Amino acid sequence: MRGLVCFDVDGTLVPGTTSCAWVAAVLGHEAELRAAEAAYDAGRMSNQEASVIDARGWAGHTEAEVLARLETLPLVAGIGETVAWCHDHDLRPILTTLAWTPVGRIPARRFGFDAYCGPVPEAVGGRYTGEVAEHLDEYGKRDFALAQGFAPELCAAVGDSRSDLPLFAAAGLSIAFNAAPAARAVATHAVDSGDLRAVVPLLERQFSSV
Repeated sequence: MRGLVCFDVDGTLVPGTTSCAWVAAVLGHEAELRAAEAAYDAGRMSNQEASVIDARGWAGHTEAEVLARLETLPLVAGIGETVAWCHDHDLRPILTTLAWTPVGRIPARRFGFDAYCGPVPEAVGGRYTGEVAEHLDEYGKRDFALAQGFAPELCAAVGDSRSDLPLFAAAGLSIAFNAAPAARAVATHAVDSGDLRAVVPLLERQFSSV
């Protein structure tokens, strides 16, 4: 493999909403979850605190129930083609996300991402307890990417928000995709598109000499 390409999920692969809000809308705690997300985006709350709030809303619901909702998650066009392009060019595509691990598991299996990270919701006997089994924040997300074994200059990151900033700072190429101002301000490039394939020319240019 010549390099690593890291893709965020919420706001990047998932347009117009977040996976947490998508699930919370049917579990009954959407208003509380959106307030927590807004507080995290503004820097008033850690991801650990937001995860605790969201996990409480999952209490008593089954893994099958959440999975069924996640299977309807809206996604941008071109994900499969972009992942295939990475593999064809000896680049390792992974998901670097603060979405729950059940979220990352779906696009990883559907499109062929090589790995994914995320906080882990606790489940016992196929039913969520309302607790967080394992936390992850934006620095853990960066560390997960760098632990893949590539030098930072051989890493590219595609993301859209506060949770991508530590990884953007470490990666040799950072692409703010349909991003918030904070991510655009520090990214190497900004791309606005409804199709993930719009980032491919930048990846091709970055890794053409590797």
